[in-house]
Amino acid sequence: MDKTYQPEKIENQWYQTWEERGYFAPKGEGDPFCIMIPPPNVTGSLHMGHAFQHTLMDALIRHRRMKGDNTLWQVGSDHAGIATQMVVERNLANDEGKTRHDLGREGFLDKVWEWKEQSGGTITSQMRRLGTSVDWDHERFTMDDGFYKAVQEVFVQLHDEGLIYRGKRLVNWDPKLHTAISDLEVENVEENGHFWHFRYPLMNGQTTTEGKDYLVVATTRPETMLGDTAVAVNPEDERYQHLIGSSVRLPLVNREIPVVADEHADPTMGSGCVKITPAHDFNDYAVGQRQKLTLINILTPDAAIRETAEVFNADGTPNHEVDGSMPAAYAGLNRFDARERILADLEAEGLLHQTEKHTLKVPRGDRSGLIIEPLLTDQWFVATKPLAEPAIKAVENGDIRFVPEQYANMYFAWMREIQEWCISRQLWWGHRIPAWYDAEGNVYVGRNEAEVRDKYSLSADLSLEQDEDVLDTWFSSALWTFGTLGWPEDTERLRTFHPTSVLVTGFDIIFFWVARMIMMTLQFMKDEDGTPQVPFKDVYVTGLIRDEHGDKMSKSKGNVLDPMDMIDGISCEDLVAKRTANLMQPQLAEKIAKNTRKEFPEGIQPHGTDALRFTLAALASTGRDINWDMKRLEGYRNFCNKLWNAARYVLMNTEGEDCGVGSEPIELSLADRWILSRLQTCIEETNSHFDQYRFDRIAHTVYEFLWNEYCDWYLELSKPVLYDDNETPERKRGTRRTLVQVLETVLRLAHPLMPFITEEIWQRVAPLAGVSGETVMLQPYPEPNPDLKDAEAESDAEWVKGVVEAVRNIRGEMNISPAKALPVLCRNGQERDRKRLEANRTFLASLAKAESIEWLDGQEAPLSATQLVGDMEVLVPMANLIDKDEEIARLSKEVEKLDKEITRLDGKLSNDGFIQKAPEEVVEKERHKLQDARNHRERLDDQLEKIRAL
Repeated sequence: MDKTYQPEKIENQWYQTWEERGYFAPKGEGDPFCIMIPPPNVTGSLHMGHAFQHTLMDALIRHRRMKGDNTLWQVGSDHAGIATQMVVERNLANDEGKTRHDLGREGFLDKVWEWKEQSGGTITSQMRRLGTSVDWDHERFTMDDGFYKAVQEVFVQLHDEGLIYRGKRLVNWDPKLHTAISDLEVENVEENGHFWHFRYPLMNGQTTTEGKDYLVVATTRPETMLGDTAVAVNPEDERYQHLIGSSVRLPLVNREIPVVADEHADPTMGSGCVKITPAHDFNDYAVGQRQKLTLINILTPDAAIRETAEVFNADGTPNHEVDGSMPAAYAGLNRFDARERILADLEAEGLLHQTEKHTLKVPRGDRSGLIIEPLLTDQWFVATKPLAEPAIKAVENGDIRFVPEQYANMYFAWMREIQEWCISRQLWWGHRIPAWYDAEGNVYVGRNEAEVRDKYSLSADLSLEQDEDVLDTWFSSALWTFGTLGWPEDTERLRTFHPTSVLVTGFDIIFFWVARMIMMTLQFMKDEDGTPQVPFKDVYVTGLIRDEHGDKMSKSKGNVLDPMDMIDGISCEDLVAKRTANLMQPQLAEKIAKNTRKEFPEGIQPHGTDALRFTLAALASTGRDINWDMKRLEGYRNFCNKLWNAARYVLMNTEGEDCGVGSEPIELSLADRWILSRLQTCIEETNSHFDQYRFDRIAHTVYEFLWNEYCDWYLELSKPVLYDDNETPERKRGTRRTLVQVLETVLRLAHPLMPFITEEIWQRVAPLAGVSGETVMLQPYPEPNPDLKDAEAESDAEWVKGVVEAVRNIRGEMNISPAKALPVLCRNGQERDRKRLEANRTFLASLAKAESIEWLDGQEAPLSATQLVGDMEVLVPMANLIDKDEEIARLSKEVEKLDKEITRLDGKLSNDGFIQKAPEEVVEKERHKLQDARNHRERLDDQLEKIRAL
């Protein structure tokens, strides 16, 4: 093995070998275990959230593969309708100066497929770099031919059953992209704005209880008032009960609108009166449905004011009775220019009652960046309530389990209040809706035009046009667990691996993806007896990866970390360039560059894949968001290095030697029996943690055993046996066998988290341990052996460790060189302590660097430094070991230095100005410093007292 651990030399090589040899494919034997990868966007690259979830999924798959299961990790990507269309349209504009309309639909789609073939593989190459053992031979795409058939089949069946329909409803509308978008594609950004309070004159001489002839309403979007169709008051609000059923005059439009009673109006908020604009606000739309109010759409698809408003009844049918006339002064103005004009006009009429500053959440499209408008449009919808009922029961009765279980409550809360699902998008890239229209607007749904004509008995000369819209990306991804396995065909893979075993996903898409997969799968996947199948048995929900301060990673904050940079490293200036690329605001780019240079002055050093994966697993506490910690990453890079060096020590002492795998007799030392016993506990705990999805505990258990028990103690305890010429061949053989067998076992134990380094070392160690095979990833995962549990050996070994640590503590406290051999005395222990001393003199002399170890039987001990091991005292005589006066002087200087620091920190924390102005985390850091200094001061006082007593 190389002297130094160099991950870049082994990782790509081993992944290529694994993939070429087909190790990732299902083997066809054992119980099926299947994970469906949450399909990343074809436009994307691997971000920290992907790296986190892929690490956990890969650990589960590798563990089950080694357990003998027939494992499938299904890989694939999502066509990402809006994101992909935006990328290709931008490239088309930059490269050719054209729009998609210049090419036409077919020509543009050809461009998209061309781009997908050229640029769509970025994330798959990064997944390989991360070590993901997916079944690449069966990679799927949500726009491939098989998926196209599945999507069409689901749409047609749901439509025929009355569960898909077309209607006019309120949706999130992106004025730049000209499409409806889902809630997940809306970012609610906190921004400074205003609350404007308007006076709406009461009609027919009505007045409030205060004698005012108007009602006051407030809004953050004044332009929407042009579409108001009511003012709501709470039915319990005594101030306005007498006005319910009366009407007000809508300013500027001069339309008479009713005062209605609705609990949406909160008597404690503002005036208690709420303007209702059903066509431009989701809450108002709900009020409009309850009150059967008219819907008046005042905006064009560009979010400009219409010349004449569109008027509809509450059910979305055209209304020809209400006048849709609009003030001519606003026609054609964009919504923000119209806002300014409307405010000025209301103020001129004396109807602007009050203006107050207000911080509000502004909905912006995550792709376009524009403020999203609730807009009344014709869309296709799924009637979700009938689909939601069995999906709720599947979780209630335990057919599907959420881990951690509190996320079931989040699922229930959404599913029990589920709304109709808008599934149409006004895009060209995506699954085109399988619906056709005749000249009169009649709708016909089928898998293709020929089927439509036959299904509806249409004449051959009737002209039909297919719907221009495509389906929401979430519609196709809702079919992911069964569509990827070949449905609607009855394939062997579908029969073998469905239902799948576990879904690993973030809590933020429980509604958008998890719930919809459950609904769709229960509807379309059935057992032979007709029993609905669930898509997966467990849903393991992860938290989000945040930066070290707990902030969400985003390009606008300049705190995004790329997992590839963690693996391969990046210079400071390259990191600055990456974080500031394509930022439109120079001041923001300058700020991000400054912060990046401050945080990473040396850039990010390469750490390798295994260190990154182990860090991600170690941080994966159940369901909580994770604050990224570069120090943890550095620490686990050191852990990989520790394992590498331990393996080199083992190989240097076992290669070419008899390692006890033949018929020759062996004898196990106390250290051998102890480490074998401790290994069984490690194996037992690790398997248990896998069953509970406690990846943090898996990492902790493996780390503690490898670093603290195997490397720090057992390897040191092996040296007295291996290097002592007086030891028997049987004992040396027993220790060599234990060295290689424990290392080989723990490499298999750690392999799911650290695949590359464990493979590299295993190839050298396995033959020495008598293990044959091509790869560690196909070896059996360790199971505990009860026969190797040895409570006595563990107790005796802990005693030895206690004595060694006692002597080492004395060295540290008394500032004695680790190289200096010390006399050690023991007294006041039990008879068992005497026996342990005699049986383990060799270990104690070696590890404690003791020139002698004696038992005091009643005689007086010389002046000594003392430590306790149980009831037994461990003493190290101080005569000739330290210069008492010199050591007192040294420690006194340290005390004086600490006193100054304590005084400084105490003064700082007593300053009210500092406490009030400094950030809480800075104040807390100073408090910790003060406490640490005081604790250190106490320890120095104890040492001084001991030394003065010598």
